[in-house]
Amino acid sequence: MRHNLIPRSATRQRVTVCALVALFTSSIAVAVVFGSSSETAPDAARLSPLPTEASLFSRPADWAPYRPAVHLTPAKHWMNDPQRPILIDGVWHYYYLYNADYPQGNGTEWYHATSTDLVHWQEHGVAIDKYKNGLGDIETGSAVIDTNNTAGFGAGAVIAIMTQQHEGVQRQSLFVSTDGGYRFEAYDGNPVMDNPGADHWRDPKIIWDDARDEWLMALAEGHKIGFYTSPDLKRWTYQSGFERDDLGILECPDLFRMSVDGDPAKTRWVLATGANGFKKGRTTGTVYWTGDWDGERFTADQDEPRWLDSGADFYATVTWDDPRQNDAERLASRYAIGWLNNWAYATRLPTDDWHGGANSIVRRIELRLVNGKPVLVSQPVNTVDQLEGNAEVRSKVRVTATAKTTLPQPESDAYRLRVELDAASDANEVRFRLKEKGEHFAIVGYNFADDTVFVMRDRDAIANSMPEVYREVRKAPAPARDGVVTLDIIVDTTSIEVFVNDGEVVLSNLVFGAHGANSLSVESFGGDTELRLFQLSPLKVAPIKRYGGEL
Repeated sequence: MRHNLIPRSATRQRVTVCALVALFTSSIAVAVVFGSSSETAPDAARLSPLPTEASLFSRPADWAPYRPAVHLTPAKHWMNDPQRPILIDGVWHYYYLYNADYPQGNGTEWYHATSTDLVHWQEHGVAIDKYKNGLGDIETGSAVIDTNNTAGFGAGAVIAIMTQQHEGVQRQSLFVSTDGGYRFEAYDGNPVMDNPGADHWRDPKIIWDDARDEWLMALAEGHKIGFYTSPDLKRWTYQSGFERDDLGILECPDLFRMSVDGDPAKTRWVLATGANGFKKGRTTGTVYWTGDWDGERFTADQDEPRWLDSGADFYATVTWDDPRQNDAERLASRYAIGWLNNWAYATRLPTDDWHGGANSIVRRIELRLVNGKPVLVSQPVNTVDQLEGNAEVRSKVRVTATAKTTLPQPESDAYRLRVELDAASDANEVRFRLKEKGEHFAIVGYNFADDTVFVMRDRDAIANSMPEVYREVRKAPAPARDGVVTLDIIVDTTSIEVFVNDGEVVLSNLVFGAHGANSLSVESFGGDTELRLFQLSPLKVAPIKRYGGEL
């Protein structure tokens, strides 16, 4: 993406991420984890009481009212695009775009965080500084491990190639880390790709093409995704372009191969990109096509793209596989994470101690045949399950059309709600009110008449102060499967992520309730709705180990 961080005009301001993270150990009290550096935490833990069971599910009292319990946010300043994680010695190394000068100053840099489970994170500070080599700030790109020493910096060197922008000109530069991804140095031969005269020329995504023994890059070039190949990460040759004129300015592309239904004999390539769906009645988000890559060009299976997430707030998506798995497993599933925000209102959110929203929870994605077509399905990464406490479970709950039905109430700051709706219910629509307090609430609902799932936030606590796009209903087709519609909803202090029918449809939205709002209710319209299953599970707080002890 582009990153001009002082309030900007039409194109878009791009600001950065303060990556945060922490490996939360059960022997350290929540308050200690957040208030101490990694050097002092063990001694401090011996002097502090162990957390109570209840405190594991409640954010510390000194946290900001909207600080998420289970999502990544910076301690302060600004965040946006995630950068694809890499695995080194069993540890995921993750980078965010981050601007410590927001809102007075421009420019982003890469902030570094690590995790072993993609749920608990630890910060390590800035890995690549902005404005150090005369080519501008450090914007979106990708890091790879050069196992075969193709670039000549040593086998196993971490190579990052990203966009730098100087005086409005975007170029691609190379940075090298020889300490395992903690700090990077600029390559003397930068830029490795000079701008050919394009206004939009950014966000390189790089993978190793095993079949052809070469590096492959997808680059966002306005209304086109350009494809380039290289033997050494320094010399790049243009191969072809994939063009669209109906999705706005394309950003943050991705290209990868997956097996269909886990069968390694049946694979498709997937081309994904950030796009603007205004011509299709949508907001910005991530679209994708399945198809073929022949070493020179990508050929899509269908003209119309699919949406990886149909909510308002899932952008700048990155995906990656797990190199510890065998070849078949790596083809069968990947991870994904997105920026949980929208440029239409990103600078107007009521988070005073930090800005830029949050990152989504990490998802596990698979390519499955749905109605005969290959579709990316997304579900919360398995390690999110480990945050769940004891569940309140109900079966065969009858929701009448005459009154709201009493449900078990959330007692934690974040929770997971699983619901199975009987598609044979005689209702027209069912609505779950979340984050309810007085006149403020958000709705996750299902319309039985047209088989759609929807999210409404026009009555949340900030809706009236936001642009009209914030108040628009987000919906997507989600036909029942075997007579049932399943909803798996992750609720945090500022977000709702809805996974429908085992992830065939996902809707991710920022939602800001009134302070302390956590009530839950359900209504049925036009008849009764049967909830075959209702399961409410609290989620433990996943605190971030802050770099330098910052809160």
